[in-house]
Amino acid sequence: MASSALAPSKADHGSDFTLLSKKIKAAGLLGRRPGYYAARIALVSAGYVLTWFAFVLVGDSWWTLALAASMAFVFGQMALLAHDVAHRQVFLLRAASARAGRALGNLGIGMGYGWWQDKHSRHHANPNHEDLDPDVRPDILVWNSGQAAQAKGLPRLLGGRQAYLFFPLLALEGFNLHVSGLRSLNDPALKQRRTEALLLIGHFVLYLGALFLVLPAGKALLFLLVHQCLFGLYLGSIFAPNHKGMPMLSGEDRPDFLRRQVVTSRNVRGGRFVDLLLGGLNYQIEHHLFPHMPTPHLRKAQLIVRAYCQERHVPYAETGLIDSYRLALKSLHAAGAPLRRSRASA
Repeated sequence: MASSALAPSKADHGSDFTLLSKKIKAAGLLGRRPGYYAARIALVSAGYVLTWFAFVLVGDSWWTLALAASMAFVFGQMALLAHDVAHRQVFLLRAASARAGRALGNLGIGMGYGWWQDKHSRHHANPNHEDLDPDVRPDILVWNSGQAAQAKGLPRLLGGRQAYLFFPLLALEGFNLHVSGLRSLNDPALKQRRTEALLLIGHFVLYLGALFLVLPAGKALLFLLVHQCLFGLYLGSIFAPNHKGMPMLSGEDRPDFLRRQVVTSRNVRGGRFVDLLLGGLNYQIEHHLFPHMPTPHLRKAQLIVRAYCQERHVPYAETGLIDSYRLALKSLHAAGAPLRRSRASA
């Protein structure tokens, strides 16, 4: 990345981000939206209850697999709501946010809220920094040629063809969330560990109990597989366009806050349907700059942020949804090139 893109401008009064923040505050975009979130919580909760009710009503039928797809969407929407709660967009008090987050995450969808919040906070602090962002560690995939050169185990085995495997691997993301949440219960540093454990285990008992009480074992297992794979694919597809294929940082390469957030993030264009589908995270740049900003304000904030970045000559990435996936896959394919070359020369 060109160093000029990372160098702060000489602002007259304060940092570049401070000046942008004043514009955003003056527009009233950091104000809370209790009515919006009350309606959203009610709708998502109603969808959750109605989907389970329909599951019991349909009973032992292959039509339950259609409900598995519907439930994957509802679970994804609950995850997005838990995300907003974690950023304290919904509740002012930290304690209320934590209670709601655990209800949605641990009990609602089987995601360890405390583990996920810690991981996500570290990502927000240093997005796409290969040493500091847990989302770009080479645990299964490699994100640049440097990681590919040092890859061992699964990353080395899969890295050469990872672009082709990316979406199939996303189907396992739901299972990964469950396993990671359960493993985090062994961490003494996890806050409210007993509460996290009770709610998380409670989810699995209720979820599996419902499946095997209503369906024969074979259909129950198939429902679980379809539901969890579609849930993982949906959730992964929400987050994939945000940073994949964007510049990565390493070592002491830490620009100022504005550039650290903007240059490593990508927005996705689209109308209200895309806003609903991606939960507002299609405005990833604005979300990273102002993580406490309520979701419905992000669209308005984009007009201010984009114009400001143009004034400051800060690269501002924005593309369509399909093109965002194409760019992410292109980047993954390029990152795996050293592994393909080494295999070809072996």
